This record gives sequence, C-alpha cells and structure tokens, in this order.
Amino acid sequence: MHELSIASSIVDMAWEEADRRGVRVNTVYLELGPLAGVVREALLSAYELAAAGTALEGSRLVVTDVPIVAFCPVCREKRSIRSAQRLCCPECHTPTPEVVQGADLRVTALEVEQ
Repeated sequence: MHELSIASSIVDMAWEEADRRGVRVNTVYLELGPLAGVVREALLSAYELAAAGTALEGSRLVVTDVPIVAFCPVCREKRSIRSAQRLCCPECHTPTPEVVQGADLRVTALEVEQ
C-alpha cells in the first residue's frame, strides 16, 4: 500500500513546517487528481496511521478532488476531460496528450494553532 508512504511523507512535511513555525497542525489540505495513482480512501486511512504517535495525531486530512484538464491542440484551449481512460477533447474528440491538471498530489494549506 503505497498510500502509507505518501501519508508518512505528508505527515513529515507538515510536522517540519509546524515545528519551524512553533505551531500545532489541526488540518492538512490536499489536492488530489485522478491521475495521481492514489486511492483517496486508502490515503485517508493511511494518514491516520501515519499521524498516530506524532505531533500530528488527531489532525485531519481534507482532500479536494482536482479534475483532469488537458490542452487540446486542435481547439487550442484547455478542456476538462471526462474520463481518465479516454484523454480526448470533449468538444472535437481529438486525443489530448498534454495533461495540465489531474495528476496533482499537492498539500495546499495547513490549518494551525499556536
């Protein structure tokens, strides 16, 4: 389960930032795209395990789903893609290999207290 190693990395990063600022982390906010190769539910469970016994024990991981967006070379526009299995422009149906969003796995914010 690689979600546990990802969760451990998130906990480590959040703890380092909290330690540097002298604060306690209550919530970690994360953006997750369908092309990141991470199962959301597994990551949430793994986060609880990774945080147990650390300064982040009791904190929450809030995951925001990020849609797949690709650049269509024919329309010359960024388009939201409906399916990760079929990376085609929803307007002209041209294959859209240039994914600009959707492989995200990014911590966007920490909710902290002094």
